[in-house]
Amino acid sequence: MLSIEELRAGYGEADVLLDVSMEIGAHESIAIVGANGAGKSTVVGAICGLIPTRSGRILKDGLQIHRLAAHHRVDVGIGVVLEDRHLFGGLSVRTNLELAAYRGRKDSRIRFSLDEVIALFPFIKERLRAAVALLSGGEQQMVAIARALLLNPDLLILDEPSTGLAPRIVREVVGIIGTLRRRGLAVLLVEQNVALAAENSDRAYVMRLGKVVDTLVGDRWKNVAQDGSLVDAYL
Repeated sequence: MLSIEELRAGYGEADVLLDVSMEIGAHESIAIVGANGAGKSTVVGAICGLIPTRSGRILKDGLQIHRLAAHHRVDVGIGVVLEDRHLFGGLSVRTNLELAAYRGRKDSRIRFSLDEVIALFPFIKERLRAAVALLSGGEQQMVAIARALLLNPDLLILDEPSTGLAPRIVREVVGIIGTLRRRGLAVLLVEQNVALAAENSDRAYVMRLGKVVDTLVGDRWKNVAQDGSLVDAYL
């Protein structure tokens, strides 16, 4: 599905990512965890084409995508919900969603219609005419996920989806992640809430200061929130 090989990327003249390598298989849910400044969101930006790759490679289904423009990475099946969502606040919910549906891949094996995303997020039906800027933070997060799904990706990247949300909304987002996994999407979850990430992913890459310093699998990952020494060392 997605392979990151010896990736270096950053801002200005400074490298943030230092030879980062990761693998995400089809239908897998993978987490990236680490403290603030570890480089997690920079990985997301590099995958999506928002941050240039200085060396190394990013491959999607064997295709080298690290030199593709960001909008062409949508065409290979990558959908992303960035931490600050990047919705068009002055436009209606319907228009935000229709723009994504217009751009969505037509040959994807996993496809979502507007009716299907409304079924996933029932509140949207009553707010289609509302300006996105008037929605609550939780509602905006769900619109952002719905918009990403209408691009018909087979890899969905969620960057800090629980940040700033009420616990009830977080549980709704968690439930939706489970539904999407059952539909066959691969999920890359970047999340500071380690317990939430462990509940919704198969394994995790731990980052510190721009490097992958550990890979957590099995019980070591599922019980990570109870491992005080691990949390203190990395998170």
